[in-house]
Amino acid sequence: MTKVVEIQEITLEHTRRGVNQEWIYFHLIFPQYRISKRTYYNYLGTAAKAELKRLNEQPKQGVLF
Repeated sequence: MTKVVEIQEITLEHTRRGVNQEWIYFHLIFPQYRISKRTYYNYLGTAAKAELKRLNEQPKQGVLF
């Protein structure tokens, strides 16, 4: 899930500067993360920060052996 957040932050940073997502994918995301364009757009549509926060707030469950 942290990879999704990283990709979202990279995209947000560069779109604020006026760069489109297609350029970001081909020049920044694909060379570093080697994910498909479809996966990239799925990552952008994911509420990753909210999901991470929810997972971190859950009580830790012990493993019984």
